[in-house]
Amino acid sequence: MTRDYVLELDAPAGKAPLLSVFGGKITTYRRLAEHALEELAPFLPGLRGSWTAGAVLPGGDLPNRDPGAFAQSLTRDYPFLSAAAALRLAGSYGSDARRVLGSACRAEDLGRMFGYGFSERELDWLVNEEWALTGEDVLWRRSKLGLHLDSDATRSIVALLTGCRVTR
Repeated sequence: MTRDYVLELDAPAGKAPLLSVFGGKITTYRRLAEHALEELAPFLPGLRGSWTAGAVLPGGDLPNRDPGAFAQSLTRDYPFLSAAAALRLAGSYGSDARRVLGSACRAEDLGRMFGYGFSERELDWLVNEEWALTGEDVLWRRSKLGLHLDSDATRSIVALLTGCRVTR
């Protein structure tokens, strides 16, 4: 599959510009974003130049950029956490995994467990910090947990989100 993208700018005189993006992949998001802003620069006075190449994404400040070592530190600090769950959290959230886990001292502090190390606390994180609104958001867009959780767990997550109040 190609990682190429096409930007199409529609900027009629006196009207707001519309930039359409066709294609692209998550691995090219920075370059695509910079290219998009280059296209829009004439309409955005005071826009500063490209800066994202050196910017660290949330949670991306892992020591030595080593999720495995970070996962080991999670299991040391949260002894109730399985090695597999710690590695998944480290891979999904980087250093923000500690914010997901918070002050939990035991597994019960994370709320309901859905399987594959996915907890109600993590679900709350996805809703409140990553703006997940639906089961599709949680299970397929913010993660690929839909590949690992059983149908009871996925139904429970969908039901919780259908009736949840977002606290953003």
